Amino acid sequence: MISQPSRHCTVELQALPSRIGQVRRIVSAQLRYWHLDPLIDLAALGVTELLTNVHRHAEPDKMCTVEIELRRDRLTVSVYDHDPRFPEVRDADPLATCGRGLAMVASVSDDWGVRPHGDGGKVVWFSLPAPSPAVALPPHPVYGSTAALHADAPTHAPARSAVAG
Repeated sequence: MISQPSRHCTVELQALPSRIGQVRRIVSAQLRYWHLDPLIDLAALGVTELLTNVHRHAEPDKMCTVEIELRRDRLTVSVYDHDPRFPEVRDADPLATCGRGLAMVASVSDDWGVRPHGDGGKVVWFSLPAPSPAVALPPHPVYGSTAALHADAPTHAPARSAVAG
């Protein structure tokens, strides 16, 4: 589903480590297209943390949807999954190797949250302030086709993308 094509990007995937890297590259490319280069690192960090949580914790499956949306002066990144359990920010032990993802998302974003979605799922989101674009958007989308994305994709872990510029 694509709405307001120049300001919306949706990617459906199975949250596996190889797919997380692909989505990070898609988000980065889309933000470059929207001339939001200053937000690339923060958005990539946030989406990586949220997708890692889906990979590590979501049940009954790892299928999810990443949505990035630019509205006026705000970029919102949302990750929808099928697990009804809400994540919690934890105080991680200083020597722990995990458990800091949501705290990092909270610290780099303007706002973040979680809410129920659909029949038993949830959406975890964060927002970043968007600088005013200095240049008008190009007339063509970043990705004309998703064939290249699927060329090397294993059949057990589909990554479908609907990206518009």
